[in-house]
Amino acid sequence: MSLANGRTYLAIPGPSAMPDRVLRAMHRAAPNIYEGEIETLAAGLVRDLKSVALTRYHCGIYIANGHGLWEAVNANLFSRGETALVMATGRFGHGWAEYARRMGITVEMLDFGLKSPADPAQLEAALRADTDRKIKAVFVTHMDTATSIRNDIPALRAAIDAAGHPALLAVDCIASLACDEFRMDDWGVDIMISASQKGLMVPPGLGFLFASDKALEAGKTADLRTPYWDWTPRLFPDYVYEYFGGTAPTHHMFGLRESLDMIAEEGLEAIWARHATLSQSLWAAFDAWSAGGHDIALNVADPALRSHSVTAARIGGGNAERLRKWLEAEAGVTLGIGLGMAEPGTPEIDSYLRVAHMGHVNAHMTLGVIASMEAGLQALGIPHGAGGVAAAAKVIARHGR
Repeated sequence: MSLANGRTYLAIPGPSAMPDRVLRAMHRAAPNIYEGEIETLAAGLVRDLKSVALTRYHCGIYIANGHGLWEAVNANLFSRGETALVMATGRFGHGWAEYARRMGITVEMLDFGLKSPADPAQLEAALRADTDRKIKAVFVTHMDTATSIRNDIPALRAAIDAAGHPALLAVDCIASLACDEFRMDDWGVDIMISASQKGLMVPPGLGFLFASDKALEAGKTADLRTPYWDWTPRLFPDYVYEYFGGTAPTHHMFGLRESLDMIAEEGLEAIWARHATLSQSLWAAFDAWSAGGHDIALNVADPALRSHSVTAARIGGGNAERLRKWLEAEAGVTLGIGLGMAEPGTPEIDSYLRVAHMGHVNAHMTLGVIASMEAGLQALGIPHGAGGVAAAAKVIARHGR
């Protein structure tokens, strides 16, 4: 007999849990897509997305996932043969680099592996060595969803400035926006991309591109730009359809309107603090489970370098996959697969998993995942230290004082 019947919980790093308010907002008839309400709705979304990104600059909306936003950046900034420098801290840094290569962009890479953040000193050295100023932009993930490494964006901006290099700073915030602290203008970011299905709590399908005036100027000569990906009409539309390159994604827009209202009601700093506490409660549980030399560990050793939206971890001997399958079948909880941590098809890949705590998530949801995981460890006989739930509860209790 399974205990999974009832409301299931998807604790993967996107799509995240969707609030009932968002789902209800989407459950309505389609509007006139040419004028009236849709015009006000689109303009308001752009305005409030900029408030979440903390930018005064420009925002474009694409009907696309995060991979589409990589292509949008590539197409609008580069001509064939121009150079991007990618700071890779996991699978998604490599993914952006591969998209750029396939579009004819020359890619230089600084690869920091699967456990370390991007090093500002190495970035500064690479830019100082670029005496011909070939590097047009530096690409980096704010938080790589595969490794859960969080990069220090202000430090990377400072490294570019210290080198006296004109390269733009382009940041992938797909898994961090409205979860981890991010300040586009204050941190000197030229381009930022994100998507609807994570911290913004809306179904997959919308991507967002934020660009500074400096980025727009740098992209004026780009010859990779195509009609659909061209950011000019999206950033400066004369008609409502230009926001979207065609028919508006009406029901995603209704959902996004509601989610942005929820974000405004809670406040960004409160949202950042909530995500920090919930992530720390999970880390405390893993510390307890790993105590005594058990083959259980968080991927990122230093808490200051960990994402607040998803946690990557190892449970050795293939036990991560065993636990994932047990949780889905017996507890109604789905965790994320280990992504990019080992070669696909090898036994080692079964030793990694990811736990998401992003977007519409609170204390009882996170504690429920932790308790279910501890039950699974016991049910499967996976060696682990005791007291994971108690350790997590202490973190939550401290926050409430």
